[in-house]
Amino acid sequence: MRTATPKQYLPLSGRPVLWHTLARLCAYPRLEGVMLGVSAQDAYWPGLSEDCSRLPRFLGTYTGGATRAHTVLNGLRSLTARAPARDWVLVHDAVRPCLRHADIDKLIAAVGEDDNGGLLALPISDTIKRADADDRAVETVSREGLWRAYTPQMFRIGQLAGALERALERGGEVTDEAAAMEAAGFAPRLVAGCADNIKITLPEDMALAELFLKRQSEER
Repeated sequence: MRTATPKQYLPLSGRPVLWHTLARLCAYPRLEGVMLGVSAQDAYWPGLSEDCSRLPRFLGTYTGGATRAHTVLNGLRSLTARAPARDWVLVHDAVRPCLRHADIDKLIAAVGEDDNGGLLALPISDTIKRADADDRAVETVSREGLWRAYTPQMFRIGQLAGALERALERGGEVTDEAAAMEAAGFAPRLVAGCADNIKITLPEDMALAELFLKRQSEER
C-alpha cells in the first residue's frame, strides 16, 4: 500500500476500512455475534475500539497470531466458550469492506447443513499465464474450473479448528480456511458472489472500494 499505516486503518469514506467491515458484519441480522482478531502489538486499534464497541453484535477482540491461520484458530478457540462445536462460523477478511448482505444470504443458503461448508468465490474470466523465473510467459493455463477465493468462508467451528490444527502441525502455508478443510478431506462449496467484494491490496483499491460503497449506498 506504500504507507506506514496498516491498510485496515486507512481512511475510507470518512472512516477506517476496518470500521466499514465490522459495521457491515454487525448489521447482518442472522449473525449472533462478531469477534475481531487483533495483534498484541497493534497500536492503532485502541483509537478505534470505542466506536466499534457501539456496533450491535460486536463481542470484542481476541489476540491474533503470527499468521492468518494462527489468528483464525485463536478466534475459534475463543468462540468455544460461547458456542458448541457444531455451530457455524463465518471467517472474513478485515480489508473486504464492501461485502453485501445478499452474498452472505447466498452463502448460508448454498451451504445449508452440508458439513463440507463453503465460501464466496468468483469464477476466473481472465486468461491465465504461467511465468518463468524471468517473468516471461511460458504457458497459458486453462481457466476452466478455476475460481478466485473470497470471504466469508463458512464452516462448523469444531471441524475448522481441527483442520487448522492438523494443517499447522504439518507445516507449510495455509492460505485460507478452505485450504485447511480441503487438506482434511472436505470439499467446500464454491458460491458465486459479487465482484465488488474486493480485498484492498493495492493503493488504487481504495478509490475502487469508495466507489463501490457509494454505489451500494445509492442502491439501498
